Amino acid sequence: MRESQLLTWAAAAIGSVLEVHPLHDDQGPWRVTAAGAQYVLRAPTPRIEAPMIATAAAALQVAAQHHLPAPRLIAADLSGSEAGVPATVETLVPGTSTWSAGTPESLRAAGAALAQLHSLELDPQEHLPFRPRPIAVDDFALDRRTGRMPTTPLLSQADTLITAHGRPVATTVFLHGDVWPGNLVWTDNRVGAFIDWKTAGVGAPGVDLSELRKQAAISFGPEAPTHVLTGWQQAADTPAHHVAYWDAVAALNTPTTLYNPTATTRRNNFLRQALQQLP
Repeated sequence: MRESQLLTWAAAAIGSVLEVHPLHDDQGPWRVTAAGAQYVLRAPTPRIEAPMIATAAAALQVAAQHHLPAPRLIAADLSGSEAGVPATVETLVPGTSTWSAGTPESLRAAGAALAQLHSLELDPQEHLPFRPRPIAVDDFALDRRTGRMPTTPLLSQADTLITAHGRPVATTVFLHGDVWPGNLVWTDNRVGAFIDWKTAGVGAPGVDLSELRKQAAISFGPEAPTHVLTGWQQAADTPAHHVAYWDAVAALNTPTTLYNPTATTRRNNFLRQALQQLP
């Protein structure tokens, strides 16, 4: 981080910077305290490229315009002409991203909050491209298909079936793009905001919905996805379409082996169920 120039730019937007702490590692993003308030300062890191900074900024602008649950963008220098690097400052949403309980109530609340985002129909635009899968900067299915990553019979079968099925036609809506428990901030037992919008865009609601269902299955077990779906459908007041297809897409866009054996097994079971229900 080019600290002097970047912090000088941030201070011009939020006031004298008193403290700076990394949120994840020493490379950022950073929690910044200034003038009695806290903010999040984002700039490129080895994991976050400049286009992702621009995508997040565009997404926060859309969220603010439509009063959606997200941080509010305070300042942006996407060219880096003033900050030294492309950078943004956004509000720090109070609450916790620790989602340890996984109760039916919390899972339904998460699905309902996601439906709020999807209520906004949106066409692709600059910095908010069409997203055919969650975390679209990754394509683990392609990596396996081209031999850059090992595969398994289940993952190969699923990839063949999904490719043959083809992407369903759907109205494009506003997408978060990376809906997992760590990107939901809870305040007073409700989702106060979705955070970390660097892979946002537009696409079918199933891109987000099935990613959250997959994450819930991995974190909380096989009953959890049903509660997410129930919450989404009740809030959207419409059935979700092509759930099995999008569940499989979400499961395929994961590494072949996840971070522990239980997670891999739960992902595989989630994928098997999707394939059984695929038309």
